[in-house]
Amino acid sequence: MTTLRVLGSAAGGGFPQWNCNCRNCDGVRRGTIRATARTQSSIALGDDAHHWIVVNASPDILAQLRNSPALQPARAPRDTGIVSVVLMDAQIDHVTGLLMLREHQQALPVYASAAVLSDLSTAFPLTRMLSHYCGLDTRVLPLDGTAFSIPPLEDVALTAVPLQSKAPPYSPSRNARRTGDNIGLRIVDRKSRKRAFYAPGLACIEPHVLDELGAADVVLVDGTCWTDDEMRMLGFSTKTAADMGHLAQSGPGGMIETLDRLPATRKILIHINNTNPILDEDSPQRRELEAHGIEVAYDGMEIRL
Repeated sequence: MTTLRVLGSAAGGGFPQWNCNCRNCDGVRRGTIRATARTQSSIALGDDAHHWIVVNASPDILAQLRNSPALQPARAPRDTGIVSVVLMDAQIDHVTGLLMLREHQQALPVYASAAVLSDLSTAFPLTRMLSHYCGLDTRVLPLDGTAFSIPPLEDVALTAVPLQSKAPPYSPSRNARRTGDNIGLRIVDRKSRKRAFYAPGLACIEPHVLDELGAADVVLVDGTCWTDDEMRMLGFSTKTAADMGHLAQSGPGGMIETLDRLPATRKILIHINNTNPILDEDSPQRRELEAHGIEVAYDGMEIRL
């Protein structure tokens, strides 16, 4: 049986964000709201033999590993349960953690789309930088619907699903969308036949995405902002959620409306921005999610498929 573990559940910057004094960040520091600190988004897929695939390498990965003993089985003087890293995009908050894994004993297998690997070899040359340390054994993800497995987790079938979104701000392709700039991940346990769909960055619900969501037993999807103009209204950005490649939860066509249409057993929001009022467990927005049967991911959450 496959275990899906949430290593980090916040958007870029984490929660509280180091330089932010919004109501949420100030409140969690002072203890004036009921909320839980979160690291930047990442999940891990593992089996009972302590083999793990890390999906997105967050800048917080060292803290996440300290808080996840199963990923450090300590079978040898130098050891890790991580067998590979799968990247959903090339965003800084999803790839910088590769630098923290530079002491790996051999080239670290990294699976990503051709578009992501292009950015990581040019605009943000992690592949060149890490060639002076452990090195990266890069593998191009198929984007044609072909399922693949990563040894030794042969019972976990993964399928990359191209999504509409944007390349990172540093990418020369920021305003020229390429297939594979951002993906979702279909995760199927071949024994139990249980299926999850993971999409921490989701700009819109295209027909093929709705099909994926509808077929999943568990969905973990973009929970970045409550409203499209959240960051702008708080004075923290001139950009909307849509500008940043994220679908807001509330409003017509929003994530809540989409999730209400699904038969999934569990519907979970992940990649939650520090400004999102759902982080306050006593907020009306949190109560609204609960009324719709929608969960909010937290660091350390585990799901068995």
